Amino acid sequence: MLKVKISILFIVIATISCAVKKDKGSLNNNYALVIHGGAGNIVKKNFTQAKENEYRTTLNEALSKGIEKLKQGESAVKVVELVIKQLENSPLFNAGKGSVYSNNGKQMMDASIMDGKDLSCGSVAGVTNIKNPISAARVVKDETPHVFLYGEECQDFCVKYGIELEDASYFKTSRSWKQYQRALKKDNLLLDHDQGSINEYNESKKYGTVGCVVLDKQGNIAAGTSTGGLTNKKHGRIGDSPVIGAGTYADNASCAVSCTGVGEFFIRGTVARDISAQMEFGKKKLDEAGKLSMEKLEKLGGKGGFIAIDKNGNYTMMYNTKGMYRGYANSKGEITVSLF
Repeated sequence: MLKVKISILFIVIATISCAVKKDKGSLNNNYALVIHGGAGNIVKKNFTQAKENEYRTTLNEALSKGIEKLKQGESAVKVVELVIKQLENSPLFNAGKGSVYSNNGKQMMDASIMDGKDLSCGSVAGVTNIKNPISAARVVKDETPHVFLYGEECQDFCVKYGIELEDASYFKTSRSWKQYQRALKKDNLLLDHDQGSINEYNESKKYGTVGCVVLDKQGNIAAGTSTGGLTNKKHGRIGDSPVIGAGTYADNASCAVSCTGVGEFFIRGTVARDISAQMEFGKKKLDEAGKLSMEKLEKLGGKGGFIAIDKNGNYTMMYNTKGMYRGYANSKGEITVSLF
């Protein structure tokens, strides 16, 4: 009888030991993240050294904070939120604090976030006083049965979950205000930092939307995007950034994607989902899927770019403009930032 009990005990201990080893083995040491801060006519001759350094420093700080959290075992979706909040808090980009003005004289901000583990997602649009729209999108994802909330009702709801509000003065920057004044005088629709109009379709455009895609230690991926939209946009216009499948998408079975550009084209081409679908149904690798979706975007006449990462840590940063604010960091300690 004693031998039987000892044998059973040994089996139980062995089973527990195997389970622990299996759990440890399931952790992925190949974690990584990719970020973007917009694409467009970003060329070195248009930058002072001080301004270039400012962009590089801000992007590096966002990458460093994100990779540190991943190292600690934080989830992909939480890191996406953290990193985008960092970019939203900078006046350099058209998101959060640096958001441009709509025709009504307000910053009308949009954001979305998606978890590739279970396809859960959340989006907000037309919010005016939320400091970090990406966090509001996370609230929609986690605290509601819905995907998309809009306007004042959305804002009031998110406040109940601790989302921080700021007065309109917080979002005012000299760059966005001057751009707004130019747009009003000419009744033009401007893109982020641009001095021309969307109708002119010149090469001085910069699409300052921010985004992040992440692969965590658990092997899960996630994506998020945040923007202030177009200067002088009218009639409650919403672009691709809060639209799941157009500006943001994530699925562990394929990849995580965040886009930047003229939203109307990304919506028509469902670009973020298109990249994922090329992998899922077309059995394409990430880089090939990205190229095919970029070709589709160009045929539609769209300008901009996107970042993407898959469950194996493969990533891409593609754009059809002269440059894109972008960066990459991984578990090997590699951190790279590029503008041009």
